[in-house]
Amino acid sequence: MESFLIGLQFLTRIYITRQTVWTEENFGKSVKYFPLIGAVVGIISAASIGFFYWLTNGQLPILTGALAFTLPIILTGGIHCDGFIDSFDGLFSGREREKILEIMKDSRVGAFGAVSFILLTALEISALIELLQLSIAWSLTAIFSAPIISRLMMVVTIGKFPYARREGMGKAFAKFTTRQTILFALATTILILSPLIFLDVKIFLATILALIISFGFTLYFGNFSVKKIGGVTGDIYGAVSTLVELLVPIIFLLSKILIL
Repeated sequence: MESFLIGLQFLTRIYITRQTVWTEENFGKSVKYFPLIGAVVGIISAASIGFFYWLTNGQLPILTGALAFTLPIILTGGIHCDGFIDSFDGLFSGREREKILEIMKDSRVGAFGAVSFILLTALEISALIELLQLSIAWSLTAIFSAPIISRLMMVVTIGKFPYARREGMGKAFAKFTTRQTILFALATTILILSPLIFLDVKIFLATILALIISFGFTLYFGNFSVKKIGGVTGDIYGAVSTLVELLVPIIFLLSKILIL
């Protein structure tokens, strides 16, 4: 329970209890609870957006889509977005490994990171708006499942790829992440998402498709990072989460239109 609360209060701005001492072991062992933490974000986001949609009678899809994008960022304090921006500033700088790591560690936002985040924002909000106009049920499921799937992919990234730095906050995650950690996180994800089959079989299939494609993308991006800097970092963890949260509503949208 302590490890879950540490993970929840590190990855989100949800504070349940005051924790003044975070041991490296408890910090690292929180990784297996990441999908459960994602479920907390997903439930709050989907419930809030569902209520707003009902309150406005679905007449404000653009604003609703923007809120659906913004709310998870507010709940997490933008921690994953920061990792995304730093990662793109470094990985696409065209520099050597050490310089890339230096750029990623720099707190300043570079041009490439800023432009990349603007493009990501435009794509994700557009996908959410289009999905809201097609089906509120599909939209709320995408909003609910995206944080869960994205946090599972963080676990995969942590467990699958070597840590690129000698030191770093993310090293505690990597140190205590084993195959059992990944299997626990996967089982938790399946357990949380399985009831969707009773909501709508097509929506459930879209969720499974999103899970599979996200896994393939995570392996690709992780291998790309290994080629660039010899491994992954805490920023890469955040980038994976942010990119998968973009990928999930796009997969739902395309599934709704083209497949299901």
